[in-house]
Amino acid sequence: MAKPRVLVLRAPGTNCDVETAYAFELAGAEPVRLHVNQLIAQPALASTFQILCFPGGFSYGDDIAAGRILAAQLHTFLNDVLETFRQQDRLVLGICNGFQIMMRLGIFFETAAKATPATLTWNKQGRFEDRWVHLKPQTENCVFLRGIESMYLPMAHAEGRFLFRDETAKLDLEAQQQIVLKYCDPSGATGADPLPFPQNPNGAEGNIAGICDPSGRIFGLMPHPERHLFATNHPQWTRRDVQPEHGEGLKVFQNAVAYFG
Repeated sequence: MAKPRVLVLRAPGTNCDVETAYAFELAGAEPVRLHVNQLIAQPALASTFQILCFPGGFSYGDDIAAGRILAAQLHTFLNDVLETFRQQDRLVLGICNGFQIMMRLGIFFETAAKATPATLTWNKQGRFEDRWVHLKPQTENCVFLRGIESMYLPMAHAEGRFLFRDETAKLDLEAQQQIVLKYCDPSGATGADPLPFPQNPNGAEGNIAGICDPSGRIFGLMPHPERHLFATNHPQWTRRDVQPEHGEGLKVFQNAVAYFG
């Protein structure tokens, strides 16, 4: 079986592209790191990839707002490429800044041109947070989360607080199974809305850490699965009685590869 090819798109300020490409390589894919200017110059390159990934970092320094400049650039010059990934049987993944970019693009929502149903904004406490969080998948609808019961991953962001436009938007996303990943307590309970800090590290409504499009093929999340690929990445790995074979983030990338198996 041919390995699925992954386009890991980078821009000035992106700083997780190498780790993300390595995660896909470990999972059995063939990743290629490509600068956004290269893709703008040769958009036909995108046709050779099955997976598009927006990695984490601080694209263009988040100088206006997190992900906004790169999102505007993509919308202006590469909207046809993005629409191809949306409409064809391909996958799109956004991690942290990548999720922010995807939210600015409205790639998750059919109604984005009219009124975006949700956004990512400043953490409730108004500062950058860097910590590990417990996560609970909410549905099998998302390709990237299939077979995952829970995850413990690091997060690092200042603008990761998920907010709905209104109650109707919330109900619509729930009905379409687009709310796929939530922050939880160590037992796996999502409990109160929102959970107290630091279980919910940014005050996100509904404790939401990640969403997908209705098809389950387009997924974005604030925590970093590429930073927990090995058991030794766990912050308490020396105190664990049993070491798992892999870190808990690797399965996200393995699921993407298995989709094309």
